[in-house]
Amino acid sequence: MPDHAAADGLRFAVLGPVLAWCDGVELDLGTPLQRSILAMLLLRQGHAVTPDEMIDGVWGEDAPPRALGALRTYVSRLRTVLEPDRSPRTPPRLLTSVGRGYALRLDPARFDLAVFERECTAAESDRRTGRAGEAARRLREALRLWSGEPLAGAVGPYAEHQRDRLAERRMGAVETLMELDLELGRHAEIVSELVALAAEHPLRERLRAQLMLAYYRCGRQAEALSVFTETRQALVEELGIEPGAELADLHRRILAADPSLAPTPPPVRLSPQDVRDDAATAETGPAIEMPRPAQLPAAVPDFTGRAGLVRRLLALLRGEGAGEGVPIAAMSGIGGVGKTTLAVHVAHLADDLFPDGQLYADLRGYGAEPTAPETALVAFLRALGIPMDVIPDGLAERSALFRSLLADRRMLVLLDNARDAEQVEHLLPGSAGCAAIITSRGKLADLPAARLVDLDVMEPEEALSLFAAVAGPERVAAERAAAMDVVAACGFLPLAVRIVAARLASRPSWTVASLVPRLADERRRLDEMKIGNLAVSATFALGYGQLDARQARAFRLLSLPAGSGISVFAAAAVLDLTPAEAEDVIESLVDASLLEAPAPGRYRFHDLLKLFARRQAEDAEEPAARALALRRLLGFYLASAGAAHRLAYEGSAIADNLTGLGTLGHAFSSADEAVAWLSAEAEDMFGAVAQAYESDGDLLAAADLLLAMEPLLESGTNQREFEQRTSALLAATRRAGERRGELRCRYVLGRVLFGANRLAEAQAHFLAARTLGEETGDHIVLGETCNALAVVAGRRRRHTEALEWFDRATAVHRETGNPAGEALASCYSARDHLGLGRPDDAIAAAERGLAVFSEIGSGAGVARARYHLGNVLSYVGRLNEAVVHHAECLAFFRASNQRVWEQRVCYRLAATFIAAGRFAEAARHAEQALTVSREITHPYGEAQSLAALGKALAGLGETGRGRDALVKALDIFTRLGSPEADDIRTLLREQVET
Repeated sequence: MPDHAAADGLRFAVLGPVLAWCDGVELDLGTPLQRSILAMLLLRQGHAVTPDEMIDGVWGEDAPPRALGALRTYVSRLRTVLEPDRSPRTPPRLLTSVGRGYALRLDPARFDLAVFERECTAAESDRRTGRAGEAARRLREALRLWSGEPLAGAVGPYAEHQRDRLAERRMGAVETLMELDLELGRHAEIVSELVALAAEHPLRERLRAQLMLAYYRCGRQAEALSVFTETRQALVEELGIEPGAELADLHRRILAADPSLAPTPPPVRLSPQDVRDDAATAETGPAIEMPRPAQLPAAVPDFTGRAGLVRRLLALLRGEGAGEGVPIAAMSGIGGVGKTTLAVHVAHLADDLFPDGQLYADLRGYGAEPTAPETALVAFLRALGIPMDVIPDGLAERSALFRSLLADRRMLVLLDNARDAEQVEHLLPGSAGCAAIITSRGKLADLPAARLVDLDVMEPEEALSLFAAVAGPERVAAERAAAMDVVAACGFLPLAVRIVAARLASRPSWTVASLVPRLADERRRLDEMKIGNLAVSATFALGYGQLDARQARAFRLLSLPAGSGISVFAAAAVLDLTPAEAEDVIESLVDASLLEAPAPGRYRFHDLLKLFARRQAEDAEEPAARALALRRLLGFYLASAGAAHRLAYEGSAIADNLTGLGTLGHAFSSADEAVAWLSAEAEDMFGAVAQAYESDGDLLAAADLLLAMEPLLESGTNQREFEQRTSALLAATRRAGERRGELRCRYVLGRVLFGANRLAEAQAHFLAARTLGEETGDHIVLGETCNALAVVAGRRRRHTEALEWFDRATAVHRETGNPAGEALASCYSARDHLGLGRPDDAIAAAERGLAVFSEIGSGAGVARARYHLGNVLSYVGRLNEAVVHHAECLAFFRASNQRVWEQRVCYRLAATFIAAGRFAEAARHAEQALTVSREITHPYGEAQSLAALGKALAGLGETGRGRDALVKALDIFTRLGSPEADDIRTLLREQVET
């Protein structure tokens, strides 16, 4: 992480990968397209960017038809990332809307490019006023902000253009810095830097001239002239031109040994101490030269990836950003992630920074007998030439002697496999000329002045490159897709990738594809990851063996849930602890690199470490204990989802009819918070449902959990997961004869299928649920089912049948004392009264439902009632009143992220404005409805929205575009088997006839 990212608040970077941090924690900026949009906003530095500019800049000529909708989605996601705590009702403070466009409001001091430009401008001012040293310092600080290719991770024409511009801006600053260093007489210090820069940019004549001058001033005239010859040859071959006048003139002056090329040496002032030291040397003779230790293990020849981290570590070892202290890098990470390999690789690359040598010690921190610091110091002191008989006995004395010997030297100390800060604190050098690298599985957060580096697994492409380097590039190139599957099964863990690749390399008859099924079986995957004396399990076992009983139990039990992660509250249920107690033990596992903390309050295992932990749980925990832990988790999710359902559907009796498992759930302060929690925990709750039907869990509780998650259906998300998990649980309840569980599954599955406009399938499940409700006496779900059957009938324009079902639903709700259920049936019935030509009855039904919901204080109910009342009022021509009701409920649905309802209301507003002849406003709302329906993959809503858009465009005189929209709507309605298809056909025929 760049130094500037560690500060408080939001920070942004484009001088390298496009990144953002909040309080030093890197934010997940999403896909390359989303990063590209953020990059564009950042580079405009507060100025508005229109949607057309963004689409052209990000997609260019390849923009998809739905680019505008995708753009709005990405902007919405960025707003969530940048202001995660912002209420939906609060306007964004950072990524704001300006007219039709967007602007990012940020402090320039929190943006690396703005800081870079500010420092470059200040350096120019310093140079003009004769302060060359200060100018050079500013430029060097500014260039430290760069961490690779600018805008890395961003795509599109705008990023490419800006990337070239920024790269050129950086090179201009580099050349100015080199010029200043030459003016200051630093030619010897910068010659190696110039060699690298000139090699990287062989056609930049200014850099080549600076290298020639540096060589000449170092007394290396032949090399200076050789640079000119190489440059001339490159220019002629590549561009067909001769060197420019400046380079040619410098060549001539070097040949003539022009005295004006010599540097003006700065005045040298000797301190009294320098004089004393010189005198002492004259009296005593030269000091005894100590040996130069070179203890580093051999570097791995096929080292792969980690380029950005290597650069950051080398910068740290050079003292960049370390202040006056000793640069110390403390790397942590799970076993097998490549800490030692990276540390040794970087140490070898830094050899020229430490001319007095390198010391290395394997501290065996996670072995049976860790190396004592006293023992390590003896080895270091002997390597520095100190005889055994003069090495002091005490730890403090040995450490003091060690630091004294390193005081005037430039040495690197590599402390590998440390257990904790106490083991290494006496082994660190004390003078700024030295540096240290420490590797440890635990995070050495209590080690003063250490720069903590948390090493993660490899990126997919890095892991693939490592796999190819070990297994053979030809074999991998021939089966690239299978190879990617293999490294993914390895969790991109370097040790696992290396072992599996080595097994493949040692078996010529195997193919890469043959490894895929061997690694697909989770129960055997770890067994496949061993060769010779290397094994992933053995590496994990070292860390597990260091845990105390409390930590080990948590490590085992937390591996049991099927979700990809777990919140601290859910973990508390698994462990049967309070949230505070659970957080304490979990954080200790994070410190030991046995768990990850991707976000505050959330935790996860690495995939392979989770398999290892489950194996330990199977060995150490009784089956009953494992089952009880999962039951507590299911109970927590059920109680929490029930509380969320109660707030989201105020007045509904569903939440009071759920099974209780005796576990307390999460408490919510508002419906918005409750629905947001459901969305965040959805994947983990679906995992708990799956575990219930896969391992003989509580099927009724699992079905109740799906029922309690019902508010998620309003957001239009998780439709596929709902269908898959509910279908599987339904099959399990039928096998087990769990009738109440089957009832709930059929009701939920019917709702999912209705949302996909699969009306016949939805009706079949609702009818079966109706029978089950009557058989089991579960009148709460029975009432909801009758209501659902009425809605399906209404969608199919069977209005008389619909009203009959609404009457049955009303009777059931009245019998159970459920006024909210009665109100909902009354509201929904308004459409069917209209369908039968009874507008007065429709208005009365909708107003009756609105009054009940208002009386019981149900915000969700009021919003739905306003929606239906608005529809009826629009139908009878009371258009202004209809718009008022729809605007009110739209605000509610948007604030609570109920995307399905948002689409419906936008569509209805478009219809109302069409009726009013206000076609521009109608088109705007139809486009909004279309965007939402596509974002949530809602084909019926998409067809509705296209139909409204076609009518609005026709009203605006854009008959061609309008007809295209109607044709698309007809195609979707036809595929769905919806009766609206006939309406569109009629409309299209009428347009042709007129």
